[in-house]
Amino acid sequence: MNLPANYQKTRQASVDMCAPLQIEDYIPQPALFTSPPKWNLGHTSWFFEEMILKKFIKNYKEFHPKYGYIFNSYYNTLGERVVRQNRGELSRPTVKEVYQYRSYVDDWMIGLLKTPIDDKLYKLIILGLNHEQQHQELFFTDIKYAFSKIPLYPVYSDLTYCENSEAHKEEFIEQDEGIYEVGFEGEGFCFDNELSRHKVYLQPYSIRNRLVTNGEFLEFMSDGGYQRFEFWHDEALFWLSENNIQQPMYWKNINDVWYQFTLAGLRKINPDHILTHITYYEAFAFASWKGLRLPTEFEWEAAAGKFSWGLRWEWTESAYLPYPGYKKDAGAVGEYNGKFMVNQKVLRGGSVVSPEGHTRKTYRNFFHPNMSWQFNGIRLAK
Repeated sequence: MNLPANYQKTRQASVDMCAPLQIEDYIPQPALFTSPPKWNLGHTSWFFEEMILKKFIKNYKEFHPKYGYIFNSYYNTLGERVVRQNRGELSRPTVKEVYQYRSYVDDWMIGLLKTPIDDKLYKLIILGLNHEQQHQELFFTDIKYAFSKIPLYPVYSDLTYCENSEAHKEEFIEQDEGIYEVGFEGEGFCFDNELSRHKVYLQPYSIRNRLVTNGEFLEFMSDGGYQRFEFWHDEALFWLSENNIQQPMYWKNINDVWYQFTLAGLRKINPDHILTHITYYEAFAFASWKGLRLPTEFEWEAAAGKFSWGLRWEWTESAYLPYPGYKKDAGAVGEYNGKFMVNQKVLRGGSVVSPEGHTRKTYRNFFHPNMSWQFNGIRLAK
């Protein structure tokens, strides 16, 4: 790998994503689970500064003594930080200053990359690049959510619909019972929650080769799916009632025609397109309505070579738990994944806004079951 070129390419991609934005778009934070583009640009730069530059360059001088407080996300090891829901309230540092910060960090990093890189430093840099790619995906999901709250339904880009369909014929892929190996092995990068590779026993099952479409979910809604308690977890019924949920996120019924908000603005729903922005609660209820179920993460991984993936983050029936032999690293890096292994479901596959080459079949994404602002979808099993 050409590490300097890969570093510059990854960092430039974050800047390029912001090209369609106006200066006012960099700051709003309409929900706790989103972050403003300005904060994401600063946070990904802070990661390289805090985790690498301050530790590996003796004469490094941090760009600003308060930026660590502003741009730290959840690393308790590294001290206090701005409360997450307050990120959008910070008019300072300005967008211009955040870009100056990025340039400052990049100049130091490019200089560091010209020196001999040992294995420990190499792994941290690769982790930093994958961390930035995660935030590139979050950029799209966060800006879409922010734009959806604007009555004008602004367009991020006419070229970015993130709507697609699968042309192949629907079928269920049969999988034999037996012992399967799961988890990452081999060369290349993985997150620590993908380790260690181990064996699991699976009963015979089958998994659908296509994701659920908008049209299928419309049938569920037309059959009173949101009102029929028998398909929902008890906790999900409370969520439906408390939030008055009657359709997926971004769906709107206008004069008896269904629309959905996209990165290209408000568009009519195409029944053939793949369903997205769906919670685990809704995925489970839909599968129950169909008389089917969601796959476990191990069933998904064992069959992943037999169907296409990477179009939607696919909900699984698995809780987010450590693998046998899992061990957190010491220090701040150890806070990356393990501390979140509670009350969350695993998603597999990647999505249309995942950076190219960022995902793999062992990648374990995870969210609370009520979250749908990611490009989530449904694959059925039985």
